[in-house]
Amino acid sequence: MMEHAGEKTVAMPLRPASSSASLVRTTISTLGKDLRLEWRSKDALNAMLFFALLVVVIFSFAFEPTAEEARRITGGLVWVAFLFSSTMALNQSWARELRHQSLDAFRISGAPADALFLGKAIGNFIFVALLEAIVAPLFVVFFNLTIAQGAGALLWVFALGTWALVVNGAFFAALSLRTRSRELMLPLLLFPISIPALLAMVSATSAILTGEDSPTLGLQFLAVYDIVFTTVCLSLFETVLHAE
Repeated sequence: MMEHAGEKTVAMPLRPASSSASLVRTTISTLGKDLRLEWRSKDALNAMLFFALLVVVIFSFAFEPTAEEARRITGGLVWVAFLFSSTMALNQSWARELRHQSLDAFRISGAPADALFLGKAIGNFIFVALLEAIVAPLFVVFFNLTIAQGAGALLWVFALGTWALVVNGAFFAALSLRTRSRELMLPLLLFPISIPALLAMVSATSAILTGEDSPTLGLQFLAVYDIVFTTVCLSLFETVLHAE
């Protein structure tokens, strides 16, 4: 940076826009704030839990499958429930920032934009993971499932699948934040881009529940999907954050 002082031109050292330490501190700060706010209000968790429980009950009455049929269809039912439920948490987490003008303050603070995105994504991952920990056993009970083998692989499917939902969801929720119908815009943007990951989640989950196939291919696809879309979202988020 060049600064003019009378007749002389003084070279000012350029300060890096962000550093690893600043990124970690800001990410932890954003995550802690979101966790505290949700712990006090429980708005997103209650809405997600109610919706997911409703889906479980409706599906259990709508279908009366045999044990073999239940193992085949539960993978699809589980991930559809979690996909729709996660949009509630994603919208709510960004709506708070807009209501309290926190987003504008962050934009002018000079803090790294990646930290805000990572804090939001990790926070929503925790919320959706809590929902899954509560609702997944209910699917096991209502559909009489047994998971004697493959429990470790199933945990990997849930971890990679949940990150696939929240990383894109956090990005598109920020992108649609200032639109008039953001509650409608988020599903319209998120659902199509999530279809490949959703197919891999359902395929891997069904493979584990039925035992007829290996979930390895689905897990590998989810891992690549997560890496690619996390990289893309991080690289584009600063542009989205500062867009008018």
